[in-house]
Amino acid sequence: MEDGYRESEASWLELLRSLEGHGLTLEPELAIGDGALGFWKALSKVWGNTKQQRCWVHKTGNILNYLPKSVQPKAKQALHEIWMAETLQDAEKAFEGFLRIYEAKHPKAASCLAKDRAELLAFYAFPAEHWAHLRTTNPIESTFATVRLRTAKTRGCLSRQTMLTMVFKLCLSAEKRWRRLRGYRLLADVLQGTKFVDGVREDRIAA
Repeated sequence: MEDGYRESEASWLELLRSLEGHGLTLEPELAIGDGALGFWKALSKVWGNTKQQRCWVHKTGNILNYLPKSVQPKAKQALHEIWMAETLQDAEKAFEGFLRIYEAKHPKAASCLAKDRAELLAFYAFPAEHWAHLRTTNPIESTFATVRLRTAKTRGCLSRQTMLTMVFKLCLSAEKRWRRLRGYRLLADVLQGTKFVDGVREDRIAA
């Protein structure tokens, strides 16, 4: 954990490099986040081969902001059909369907979706058991919400070190409610480079 200046590239670089200093020797296979440019720029400098996955919850919210409220429920369902598709091919079809319906009348919403196409669908190359954990940053965001609530109340009353200590203790408390990672035994396969197609090991498809 590091304190930083907003979500700048420099702050993210400091955090990512500190992970290496604390013993992270394997380059991560996938990073999940919203569209914050500082994080992705820093990631490419520290771990250039790490794949990128955009958070579907953040992306959905961004897209809906470009649409009239009367259109949003139907559009949200159409987006849901993309990331809930059983296969990458089905997701691609749903993706194209959304663009076809909304591109003419709502080009900004369509462009917001289209520009991160590969990053939104990256999770299909990982075990299906992991998909629920890879499609969104919400589990982490819920922890941050608790932290923000406390830090906002104590703003200006604590030293930097005391604030960091409080945040650390709040995170320790929050992690007691975290769900266990589904399919954690498959992490070894991912790190060994086993190829997954639509969430299933490629060698099992061939069999």
